Amino acid sequence: MSVRKRTWTGHGVQKEAWIVTYFDIKGVKRQKTFARKREADAFASKTDTEVREGVHIADRESVSVKTAGELWIATGEGEGLERSTLDQRRRHLRFHIEAFIGETFISKLSVPAVREFEDRLRAEGRSSVMIKKVLVSLGGILADAMERGLATRNSVRDIRRSRKGRHRRQEKRQKGRLEVGVDIPTRDEIRALLGALEGNWRPLLLTVVFTGMRSSELRGLRWQDVDFQRGEINIRQRVDQYREVGPPKSEAGSRTIPVPPLVTNTLKELKLKQGNKPGLVFPNPDGDSRSHSNVVRKGLQPAMVRAGVTIDTGKPDKNGNPILKAKYTGLHALRHFYASWLINRKEDGGLSLPAKMVQERLGHASIVMTMDVYGHLFPRSDDGKELEQAANTLFSAT
Repeated sequence: MSVRKRTWTGHGVQKEAWIVTYFDIKGVKRQKTFARKREADAFASKTDTEVREGVHIADRESVSVKTAGELWIATGEGEGLERSTLDQRRRHLRFHIEAFIGETFISKLSVPAVREFEDRLRAEGRSSVMIKKVLVSLGGILADAMERGLATRNSVRDIRRSRKGRHRRQEKRQKGRLEVGVDIPTRDEIRALLGALEGNWRPLLLTVVFTGMRSSELRGLRWQDVDFQRGEINIRQRVDQYREVGPPKSEAGSRTIPVPPLVTNTLKELKLKQGNKPGLVFPNPDGDSRSHSNVVRKGLQPAMVRAGVTIDTGKPDKNGNPILKAKYTGLHALRHFYASWLINRKEDGGLSLPAKMVQERLGHASIVMTMDVYGHLFPRSDDGKELEQAANTLFSAT
């Protein structure tokens, strides 16, 4: 590593520059020119450390963040990622990443550079949730660039590791649990909802309550997937937000869900009403799959309001009466209720199923996911009475 001064005369004016000469991690001789000595010295010091650590990438062998992002999207297309996932990648790249660091070389994305990018996003009004999502995308770009030999360091991953231990306890304290009556409808609220269901929305929402199906699975359900004799619904496909049909979300998403007679009898009535036509169980009037927003806005939320499962918006109508809206505004609330129904003790009106079976019914890819979301709902077996009985048994045996 050397730093030398070069002088020359151009158009009658004497000029000077500072040249840093070094060998990269591949043994290739490199040169970089700077206008000021302090810039050359800073580069030389930084590069010397990177070469010794084996993480240096010369600018000529690097690409801009924008180019690396486009390669990352191409990788996703080649892997067959869902259209919605690819669209999210494009939005993050175009509206959040390119605007600030699009022309920056991947090799220049050090930890301080990523931290500065994060601060700029926050200063420009991005929410904490959006910043987190964008950083995940930037980490994906860097990971893809590393696989292509365009980068040797993923600074986003380095930041995440450094923060993990520091914030572990804080995150644990702040991490909210799903609460019955807040995130999960109560049994009384579900009873009220079921009593308020009407028309073609009744069989659809009834099915969600007693199967916990995801919205995409519900909208992709076919009559051939309903086994009336066994009282089962087979999840074999889903319809995404673009109404494209595909396999379930994961391998675990392909599953069989037993349903009570209330559901099978209601679906039989719906099938007779449709004229025993094959195809989707819950199509729109044109026979195509419904959109998620249609199910929520025209099906779930009005039913919640009719059932009296509402909250006050804080705004009066023209007559001065409070305007009420649905307390639970998404289908996932019904999925949460289904999970709690599977978990709750039989004496509390639940099925008291073990965690592994709950995972299978919900179609979670991992038992860890099930326990992270619903673990606190499982009944405790170490209450005072049982502890007293165990202690008495222990001492009577000695």
